[in-house]
Amino acid sequence: MSVLSKPKPRVRVNQRRKTEQRILIFSLGFLAFLGLFPYLFMLLTSFKNTQQFVDSYWGLPLPLSFENYAAAWGQTKDYFVTTFIVVGATIAATLLLGLLSGFILSRFVFVGRNFLFTCVGLLLMVPWIAALIPLFVLSKDLKMLNTIWVLIVPMIAGNAVLSVILFKNFIDSIPQELFDCSVVFGASGPQIFRYIVVPLSYPIVGTISLLTMINVWNEFFWPLLTVTDDSLRTISVGISFFQGQNETDYGALMAGYTLASIPLLFLFTFLSKHFLAGIQGGLSVSDK
Repeated sequence: MSVLSKPKPRVRVNQRRKTEQRILIFSLGFLAFLGLFPYLFMLLTSFKNTQQFVDSYWGLPLPLSFENYAAAWGQTKDYFVTTFIVVGATIAATLLLGLLSGFILSRFVFVGRNFLFTCVGLLLMVPWIAALIPLFVLSKDLKMLNTIWVLIVPMIAGNAVLSVILFKNFIDSIPQELFDCSVVFGASGPQIFRYIVVPLSYPIVGTISLLTMINVWNEFFWPLLTVTDDSLRTISVGISFFQGQNETDYGALMAGYTLASIPLLFLFTFLSKHFLAGIQGGLSVSDK
């Protein structure tokens, strides 16, 4: 007569691992839902008209009201143009300054190099709010208030600090033999910068580009303080005025917020691979 054998220890371990994986997946899914819930609520509300929003606060927007996006776009399109100009100029200047400064600080030996890099690092310890009043006074003396330059130049100065540090540390990690070999074959400093440093720095370029766009796109107080011309307002400030003009039209208001979030989602989708590689130490990212 056969006797039932007890479950093997390996089977118990596998069952326990599956249970732990289910709990982990459920926990991560719940946290992801909590993080995405405000965005999902905003997206659903953007398709509701005023009556639907009042009658069914949490309900589905049926039928969908696409007129909200037409109204939101009509009032925010000028703000988008200004914001894209500021973001594009800031990213281009930040990358150029970061690459050149990081390359010089990493590969050229001159008196005061370490002291200069230390001063750049110390700038990270200065909070933005502490430099607000001096920066405003300087902008006023330079007659930059209420111009496009007051939105671009301070943003470049604020984002260039981290850019220089990241590029310098990344270029330090490039093997010295690669530069020595280039010098042996007659490459000059600009050629080394163009054909070696720049192509290898694409992960950091993606990281800096994404961080810079997020900082500039979400900046609210500085454009509000320095710009009074409606045509020069950025999207973050423009939506705040849009909210004041549409206190009860929550569908159009949420449509404006949704439109403002699309460029960041689009950029992160295409730069996430380079962004994660840059965060992990600037490892090269293959195309496949």
